[in-house]
Amino acid sequence: MKTRNQGSIDRRKVLMGMGAVSGLAMSGTMLSVGQATAAGTYEVNMQLGWLASNGILGEVAADKLGFYADEGLSLNIIPGGPNIDGVASVASGRANLGSISSSPSLMLARAAGIPIKCIAAGFQKHPFTYFSLKSNPVKVPVDLVGKKVATQGTARILLRALLAKNGIPEDDVEISVMGADMASLMNGLVDVVTGWNTNINALSVLGDQRVDMTLWDAGIKLYANPFYVTDETLADHRDKVEAIIRVSAKGWGWVYENPEEAVEILVERYPNMDLEAEKKAVGLITAYSFDDSTAKGGWGTMSPENWQNQIDIYDQLGQFENGAPTLEELVDFSVLKATAADRPTFG
Repeated sequence: MKTRNQGSIDRRKVLMGMGAVSGLAMSGTMLSVGQATAAGTYEVNMQLGWLASNGILGEVAADKLGFYADEGLSLNIIPGGPNIDGVASVASGRANLGSISSSPSLMLARAAGIPIKCIAAGFQKHPFTYFSLKSNPVKVPVDLVGKKVATQGTARILLRALLAKNGIPEDDVEISVMGADMASLMNGLVDVVTGWNTNINALSVLGDQRVDMTLWDAGIKLYANPFYVTDETLADHRDKVEAIIRVSAKGWGWVYENPEEAVEILVERYPNMDLEAEKKAVGLITAYSFDDSTAKGGWGTMSPENWQNQIDIYDQLGQFENGAPTLEELVDFSVLKATAADRPTFG
């Protein structure tokens, strides 16, 4: 039986590692609902898991267009970095609502006893991708056999999941650790590198020789930018949580209909971003935000079957030291149900 002290140690271990998992995205965000201001407006402090990127297009557009004000909210965006731990901030009460880069972070946290629940999915499919070259392409998982694969340290578990899902022994692939630099692929040191396919600037070095195999198409169907809250926040501040989901949904719906204008708003707010590169990326971003699932269920929709499959895969890989979280512990669909009429059904 796990003692109370052991549970605390397990939670600390998960929280310490959560920031590293978040760094894979370079676009994960954390939202926090502050105390009501003197004017009666609730302040939404949006703590990014990384530097500002196209992953917050919907929220930036919603702020510019006054959607937050319409709901009695105000928005403050705070840039993050590699040492920002969104889950820890939400769990400690410093933030009331968050969105992290990848759904496994939430599974690991809940399994460690951290009382959080996912309430919406920002991206319906995860943009994490395995990149190769036309001269030595990897188009399907079996093509990885015999290849040298460079991946981020925190993404090794993603590769392990991919191999296990497709019945490929780990010894059949040579794995090394990389950062964000794609040059090792171009100079022939490795056969495959990894990253998000929405990061147009980083991928420009690969030119027209690039071949993509997404994690999703390889059988590991993770959500990206999932929104989550603590059990307590969901119970005590449901109206504000629902309001923020309505605002995000409305903002992302506007981005879908006005992609170039949305990019201009983003770059206006963050002039260090490359306008032309972001215009090339926005089609990918909206495709991850809206697809066949959102055409039926609206922006932010989630599938119970998808979540259960994720839990099962990570459980099979031995990632939950104290047992896998149940679907009911990890995911709450009530906020999506309450906001169904307000979330756009594009796709």
